[in-house]
Amino acid sequence: MAHDLVIRNGLLVDGTGAAPFRGDLAIDGDTISAVGSVDEPGRREIDASGHHVTPGFVDIHTHLDAQIGWDPWLTPISWHGVTSALIGNCGVTFAPVREGDAATLANMMETVEDIPADAILRGLPWTWEGYGGYLDAIEGLAPAINVAGLVGHCAVRFYVMGERAVDEQPTARELEQMAAVVGRSVAEGAVGFSTSRIIGHFLPDGRAVPGTHAEHAELVRIAQAVKAAGGGLMQNVLNLAGDFEGELDLIREEARASGDRVLFSITAGRSDASGRLFTDRIAEMRAEGLDVSGIAIPRGSGFVAGLVNTLPWQHGRWVELAKLDFAGRLAALDDADFVEGLVADAEQDTGYFAKARIPLYWLGDGESPNYRFDEASDLETLAREAGETKAATFLRMSRESRGRALFVLRMFNPNLRAVADLISRGDVFPGLSDAGAHVGQVMDGGVSTFVLSHWVRDEGLFPIEEAVRRLSSAPARVIGLSDRGVLAPGRKADVNVIDLARLGESMPEFVHDFPGGAGRFIQRARGYRATICNGETILEHDEHVGRRAGKVIRR
Repeated sequence: MAHDLVIRNGLLVDGTGAAPFRGDLAIDGDTISAVGSVDEPGRREIDASGHHVTPGFVDIHTHLDAQIGWDPWLTPISWHGVTSALIGNCGVTFAPVREGDAATLANMMETVEDIPADAILRGLPWTWEGYGGYLDAIEGLAPAINVAGLVGHCAVRFYVMGERAVDEQPTARELEQMAAVVGRSVAEGAVGFSTSRIIGHFLPDGRAVPGTHAEHAELVRIAQAVKAAGGGLMQNVLNLAGDFEGELDLIREEARASGDRVLFSITAGRSDASGRLFTDRIAEMRAEGLDVSGIAIPRGSGFVAGLVNTLPWQHGRWVELAKLDFAGRLAALDDADFVEGLVADAEQDTGYFAKARIPLYWLGDGESPNYRFDEASDLETLAREAGETKAATFLRMSRESRGRALFVLRMFNPNLRAVADLISRGDVFPGLSDAGAHVGQVMDGGVSTFVLSHWVRDEGLFPIEEAVRRLSSAPARVIGLSDRGVLAPGRKADVNVIDLARLGESMPEFVHDFPGGAGRFIQRARGYRATICNGETILEHDEHVGRRAGKVIRR
């Protein structure tokens, strides 16, 4: 009897951390039916000779909540082997919502995550009030890959407290109402709850988003409600620049109250040992029996700057340049007098980037971006070698490349040795793609491809079986997906066939495909022979094939 699909002769990396082995994999319907040696034919077959076969990757930090309304392909992550995505992170979600409050949540998402509010309001149906109705609406959009969601602190506070949610603490009655709303949301399918305490997530009027200054008791009560509803994930963005010890104590309190999984975002600092501030604490908590994990960007990151979007200087004629469209900016760079003025104005700039003196690194002009961020790609070095100021070099390179030159203002993970230590010790997942957020500012949607191409193939930081485990079964467990993330009979058929030798990220591109024509960065990949979601091939030879096979995964 023929199988629906047989993948033959691949090097199978099953997602458990076990050593790769050569073999076949059979799929029937949406389920893996055989792994090892498959004698029966397939109605369709893929020859995976010379390729690795892995589970589909699980991206547990995205903000595709809005983008799914107009881009059901969920790019860029579906180009990078991701078959399941978690939305609703950082406390900013679109449910629950009372009638008439959609604009409040949309405007908040715009200021926090750089997603245009107009696109949010036009691109989503807004037919729901509670979280279950929101998941129903997402299901109706037929996503290409699987989607699970967290219910967000900001939306819950607005729903219960109204305008008081921003600056005040809840009354005892309101706290119980919030707990009930979160419990109901989990019962209706949310896989957990998310919150953000970072200083820097603001409303349009400049105030911190609801929940930023919530007392520990509020989050502990919510964790108890998640437990009472059957359990789920507590996702956190902490204010680690403030009360460092107190914020880590909150993680411990949440884990004890929920009796379940707690996840928080972390970053490496400048010193080689900076990542151990977190990995040692996570190890201590796990030794207490607490299910705590971290997630970190696996490379240096920050604003992607170039003529297509963000400009590094914000003074004088740079303000004029920023107001022009791309064609206008290119034309302005052909005006020698205007460029001379830009160079002079850059020296007078006292804006955030100028004052902070954040290094600016050129991504190069090759097929793949240079994320090593070494001295040779530092704009200051390039300018010194050319005998120019940094602004003059930026403008010259932008003009010579006709606007294609891109640079990264490296705000996060300034030390790659510390990053390597952070993501290779303890329970810290390489991820934090933030896909769907900060769309005109950053581009880390290809982190799964980066982990395999840079940290596995080029640097040997992980064996491939451990990297794949951290990209598949381990994050799947964190969000409660017991039927995905492993290549085994009976598991859902989310599978990648990867040409590791060829694998890489393409250069970021700036496109205008949002409702209303707003722009965003995308980034494609090379080396994905096939990506299969729920038994359906959704991507072949790095291109979507037109099938959207994703499911809304409810708790």
